[in-house]
Amino acid sequence: MTINEIAKMAGVSRATVSRYLHDGYVSDEKRAAIAAVIESTGYKPSVSAQLLRSRHTNFIGVIIPKLNSDSISRMADGISRTLASEGYQLLLACTENDEKKELEYLSLFQENNVDGIILFGTIFTAAHRKLLSGLLVPVVILSQYEKGFSCVYSDDYQAALELGRCIAPTAGETAVISVTPSDEAVGKKRLKGFTDAFRESDIEIKKDHIAISGFTAQSGEDAARELLSRHPGIDTLLCVTDTIASGAYRAIRNAGLTIPDDIQISGFGDSTVSTVLYPALTTVHLCFEQAGESAAHILLSRIRDENEPVSEVRYEYQVRVRGSIRSRA
Repeated sequence: MTINEIAKMAGVSRATVSRYLHDGYVSDEKRAAIAAVIESTGYKPSVSAQLLRSRHTNFIGVIIPKLNSDSISRMADGISRTLASEGYQLLLACTENDEKKELEYLSLFQENNVDGIILFGTIFTAAHRKLLSGLLVPVVILSQYEKGFSCVYSDDYQAALELGRCIAPTAGETAVISVTPSDEAVGKKRLKGFTDAFRESDIEIKKDHIAISGFTAQSGEDAARELLSRHPGIDTLLCVTDTIASGAYRAIRNAGLTIPDDIQISGFGDSTVSTVLYPALTTVHLCFEQAGESAAHILLSRIRDENEPVSEVRYEYQVRVRGSIRSRA
């Protein structure tokens, strides 16, 4: 039983139930309705949850999927600067891309009395939604859109669509290196944006020309090598991250091919590696620092006022066309 379920049964808001549980003002009518539901269900808030809302610790829990990521470090910088300026400290937890660990850390942070949580979203399951709905501390989801929760996210579909439209006019046989479709933003929306853009130019990206990779450069290299061995006519390769693209560069060069004459290639994210590669990688710049700052500001607002409504912020992007794709004739 969660406070969201209590609220639904009592016909009141989640914030009203929270105020009731922590001796805030609630009208007599709503107080009676909540009390009746609690009595009938036997709901008992945990001691740690009650303590959590009675005092502030000035600690914020931040849950990230991995440490060696340019995009994550840039968002974390934005979070850290914003929170430090307000006297808060970060407690960082790394899940190593294990969604089950996300659940563990969400519970652990609440039990250890952080004032709020920022979760770098990857894969959302029913268990995630249930746990997030029951948290008695404010939470902001970063990098994924999840309806009903405060979140800061990018329009990955539209960005991939725009990038694809830049590349399609000079493309022939095209392949994509993506990641698990369970990842809504990177594995699903970016792939759909690419395929829709190419379909507009009457180029169908065939299913056997789509490889599923991990998030590492080595995974990208392995996926590109396999694609090139099965389909030697590929002349365009779209990668859903810059890191994957950096591995694909190695596979292309090891196959004796040149970029962009033999194969044009793109990435996504505008990480540091995108400008170090030669030729420089065509990619999408995402405003990661701004996203981190926005997530921190939203969380601070919700810490200060539990009645603050859910906020959904979409951060900006720009397509960066560089030397890794062919020029239009």
